[in-house]
Amino acid sequence: MRVADVIHKRFSATPANATVGEVRTWFDESSHRRVAVLADEDGRYAGSVTADDLDGVDAQRPVAEVARPDETVAPGAPAAEAFELAAAADALRVPVVDDDGRLLGVVGVTDDRAAFCGTS
Repeated sequence: MRVADVIHKRFSATPANATVGEVRTWFDESSHRRVAVLADEDGRYAGSVTADDLDGVDAQRPVAEVARPDETVAPGAPAAEAFELAAAADALRVPVVDDDGRLLGVVGVTDDRAAFCGTS
């Protein structure tokens, strides 16, 4: 299996030009949201943030300024590689990025780190 076979089916990128306040609101809308994965206007990966990353940050600040460039995985990589990266991440997610830097989605693992999640 490849990463493209296990990519999370429900995924939306957060605009890289959003404010910290807008992203906080996005996190507040669902307790299931673990990470905001940012994409620029061209759909290129621009970093990731968790709700904890936003603690104490001015709400008007651009979220891209506090985003971190998490490890990514290519869609053609082995699914096992994505599983290991996601399981090691606090958010249990790893961004899937193509050779041109475009964000294609994420691979997620379950809370118990036993299986992929969101693939059906």
